Amino acid sequence: MKICAVELKSNEAIICLLGLDKGLFNVPECRARKLSLNHGHSSKSLKAFQAEFIKLVKDYHVDKVVIRERPMKGKFAGSAIGFKMEAAMQLAEGVDAEVISTTDIKESLKRQPVEYSMKDLGLKQFQETAFATGFAYLNRK
Repeated sequence: MKICAVELKSNEAIICLLGLDKGLFNVPECRARKLSLNHGHSSKSLKAFQAEFIKLVKDYHVDKVVIRERPMKGKFAGSAIGFKMEAAMQLAEGVDAEVISTTDIKESLKRQPVEYSMKDLGLKQFQETAFATGFAYLNRK
């Protein structure tokens, strides 16, 4: 199973591809580490973001997209643009997307902690939360 884990921050979707095959994890190379939505108020740019995301999912044969849940209120609440991006990903044709709660992520990581650094995995430090989201999703089953 290959998944695309997503963390939404401001107007960016930080992504990390993860695979699980016969109990072994892998982190395949990906041409993009993050996708940006420029001009979040424009439907044209939102459609372009969605098309770019769909192309990435199809090019890498992703089975599932896992999006980290963000609070709607409070200090760490997501932005309006972030929620638009989340909706664009969830409603994208041919994309199987699921939102995973931070509680589920924490519980899964408690049972099965990550034992490698992002550098060891070939990822950038800013992708750590997206990786943890995907790792937790694959381990919770």
